[in-house]
Amino acid sequence: MPDSEILLAVWLSVKLASATTLILLMLGLPTAWWLSQTRSPFKPVVEALITLPLILPPTVLGFYLLVLFAPTHPVGGLWQSVFDSTLVFSFYGLLIGSVIYSMPFVVQPIRDGFKQLDHDLLDVAQTMGASCWQKCRFVIFPASKHAILTGSILGFAHTVGEFGVVLLIGGNIPGETRVLSIALYDLIESMQMEAANQVAGGLLGFSFLILFLVSYLQKR
Repeated sequence: MPDSEILLAVWLSVKLASATTLILLMLGLPTAWWLSQTRSPFKPVVEALITLPLILPPTVLGFYLLVLFAPTHPVGGLWQSVFDSTLVFSFYGLLIGSVIYSMPFVVQPIRDGFKQLDHDLLDVAQTMGASCWQKCRFVIFPASKHAILTGSILGFAHTVGEFGVVLLIGGNIPGETRVLSIALYDLIESMQMEAANQVAGGLLGFSFLILFLVSYLQKR
């Protein structure tokens, strides 16, 4: 595999992980806040659905997403009719699958951070006439910044390391769905062990750095 294709896989992995993390923050922040504050009887159901990707084999999730995204399914058919493209074997299919698969890695740390929030600060902000957005901007987010950062780092790293879900719904299309984990699989399958060792070593170093950062943030 040429170096240019490996660099393209690196760029695609970073692009996918960045977009996934951004979407998960937009979805995860309100979800984590609701989970940390609510006493709704539906809370265990929501938490179970969010946590499911932690124990569900990636190939199982990938299989059901493959069925869901197929043009013959109402969801996949609707996407094709609106955007004139398929979700299967496309970057957007990978993005949706990554958001679902990486959600617990973002939501759970942020939820735990919100649970530790000092509610006296919110009461003070309330008495000072702060709006909902002002309470989020000046109280909740600053007080929970380490939890939010930890969730963002874990979500990004987990997306970079995806394999089973990516392979099933994305296949192996250069420049479209061939991320680093798929590129490594290709290199090993074609017995390009030196290049595979370089890619694997890079992913190993990246994983260690992520764990170090998370450990550092937890200490603080």
